[in-house]
Amino acid sequence: MVKTTGLIKILLVAAFAVVLPISVAAEAQKDSRRHLGSYRDWDAFVYGTGSKRTCHIISVPKSSTASRKKARRGDIYIMVSHRPEYGVVGEVNAVLGYPIRQGSTAKFTVDGGRKRLEFFTEGTGAWAYDPKDDAAAVAAMKRGSRLEISAVSQRGTKTTDRYSLSGFTAAYNAITKACR
Repeated sequence: MVKTTGLIKILLVAAFAVVLPISVAAEAQKDSRRHLGSYRDWDAFVYGTGSKRTCHIISVPKSSTASRKKARRGDIYIMVSHRPEYGVVGEVNAVLGYPIRQGSTAKFTVDGGRKRLEFFTEGTGAWAYDPKDDAAAVAAMKRGSRLEISAVSQRGTKTTDRYSLSGFTAAYNAITKACR
């Protein structure tokens, strides 16, 4: 299990490596980041001000399994983002900590199969195919208690990461309020 301080480090790396461009504007946003709160197994953050706000919630897996012993992985987390400037609401992104097999998908499963989606993959990340799938994923996560994300690495290692959804709705509501 990763402590909140580790979670904050993961989020900062993710936000600046994946979401925010390296520029003077990014530097200004870095100075304005705020931790909105910890909501059980989820943390909420807002970056920037005004129309340039970006809001995220993030969590790390409670457990992970791999088909190969000693499979090495980098940071593993799931993040849901609002980016009002671009009209993005509830964008789901999973980072799996290894290069994902090209042309494969990641399986997103809530509560053992009550809701199943496939996410497209690129590099170490996985995303919903369209905003409708993002909305379905968020709705399932609000109702659910656990989430599993499964994928296959370029080397053929099958992994499954298990997340708690405890606190998801409260964290999601916090970023929705902050990024209106």
